[in-house]
Amino acid sequence: MNGTMAASSHRIMLGPLVAAIDQGTSSTRFLVFNSKTAELLSHHQVEIKQSFPKEGWVEEDPKEILQSVYECMERTCEKLTQLNIDISNIKAIGVTNQRETTLVWDKETGEPLYNAIVWLDLRTQSTVERLINKTPGRNKNHLKHKTGLPISTYFSAVKLRWLMDNVDEVHKAVVSHRAMFGTVDSWLIWCLTGGKSGGVHCTDVTNASRTMLFNIHTMDWDPELCKYFGIPMEILPRVRSSSEIYGLMKICSSRKSGALSGIPISGCLGDQSAALVGQMCFQDGQAKNTYGTGCFLLRNTGVKPVMSEHGLLTTVAYKLGRDKPACYALEGSVAIAGAVVRWLQDNLGIIGSSEELEKLAASVGTSYGCYFVPAFSGLYAPYWEPSARGIICGLTQFTNKSHLAFAALEAVCFQTREILDAMNQDSGIPLTQLQVDGGMTSNKLLMQLQADILCIPVVKPSMPETTALGAAMAAGAAEGVSVWSLNPEDLSEVTSEKFEPQINPEESEFRYARWKKAVEKSMNWETTEPVCNGNGETSIFSSVPLGFYIIGSMLMLIGAKYLTGHK
Repeated sequence: MNGTMAASSHRIMLGPLVAAIDQGTSSTRFLVFNSKTAELLSHHQVEIKQSFPKEGWVEEDPKEILQSVYECMERTCEKLTQLNIDISNIKAIGVTNQRETTLVWDKETGEPLYNAIVWLDLRTQSTVERLINKTPGRNKNHLKHKTGLPISTYFSAVKLRWLMDNVDEVHKAVVSHRAMFGTVDSWLIWCLTGGKSGGVHCTDVTNASRTMLFNIHTMDWDPELCKYFGIPMEILPRVRSSSEIYGLMKICSSRKSGALSGIPISGCLGDQSAALVGQMCFQDGQAKNTYGTGCFLLRNTGVKPVMSEHGLLTTVAYKLGRDKPACYALEGSVAIAGAVVRWLQDNLGIIGSSEELEKLAASVGTSYGCYFVPAFSGLYAPYWEPSARGIICGLTQFTNKSHLAFAALEAVCFQTREILDAMNQDSGIPLTQLQVDGGMTSNKLLMQLQADILCIPVVKPSMPETTALGAAMAAGAAEGVSVWSLNPEDLSEVTSEKFEPQINPEESEFRYARWKKAVEKSMNWETTEPVCNGNGETSIFSSVPLGFYIIGSMLMLIGAKYLTGHK
């Protein structure tokens, strides 16, 4: 009896709860927060498989993504029950997601028509080059005045164009008006609100602003942009604010998570915008850096979009309610951050886990002059150079895997320094400290290195799940839910850890200058149009430097034979 009393009184004390689905590039999570204290009560995480069917291609299975969400909800509900927390106290659910990743499905069968093409994917490089070559002065910023973005493989429009041109099922579904396009948020919300039986086809302004089809000034799909890419507007989701009730959850009652049926999905933010909200960066000038698969630095610029002169993106930060103004951000995007850890683990096998990377790097405390530019998907901000490829330079016989581990961590920090420098130049007001979040921030050596390389303090909140928290805040604050106040005086105080710079600025500048030199070496590596041999395989001559090297070597051999009198 006493146990029951204690459990029920504990439930009353908790007050309303808000959940968040956090669907990232490498994993899916479902998290439940107390709306009054922002405390994380329970969560579950499932890894997502990525497939690489060809060089530069990155795909994920839309059904696996959806299944991972169901599994995370199921397991979290089981954990809440074990904790004597009443699931019916969950009043709203928010969604946050990997942005730009592109899906097309059949609205009549509910089936995906192809794998999700992940934001990192490079298959559209030749399409991008063709589009840029068509613009006046071959200008990759030709559409920036409307979109805030350069023409790049990164964004959804070119991926969607590729699907329409190269996948018969997608082409047929578009022609027969059965196709639906969406980023991951749209796919999840459509499926979770009923799918082919009345599912809601929508997206929010932050995700829409990453497609290159959205006008960041009119805050809607742009007919001219859609015409430019040849995209029929009927396949696009309806654009909504980041905080409103989109629809109600529909889940089979036989599941433990069936208790979530009928709960409104009322928050939706692309993962980087969600982290900005979760870090409470609501004021013009506040910024955060998230270390996930990639690395993303966003600075709130208020209600006016600021166009970058230094290679940053202009993006929609959030619009927290139908009648609320949209706020914008400058964004520095780095393609490879945490992904470099996965590469060292899965491709090279020199570490067994991310914890091992920190130990290896700490054992030497220096890269010993080794620099690693992980331009696996070309270079993103501030260069936007798709022809770049990853390089490791400065190797000597003394270099070992520990030095390479240290160089990999430094690479993440140097890339952050490049986008921070660009942001400081654009805004004219240098950041005096950097707020950070994301999976890699658990690596203390990385955080200290980051402070050393930036020469400013790095501040990490003790609750690392700021992306999910941002989605939960948007959901809980929505009209018709209103269990989470976003008034500055009501926001809970965040405890954090601070890393101060510990090396002198001269050493930091020297290392940064060497890094810049390495970046230059990584550029102009690939040609855009791969040369195929008769079997449809890409020839090694598609790499210009390698082609020159081989041809040059052959000529030298022929010349040598000629000079020595050999036939």
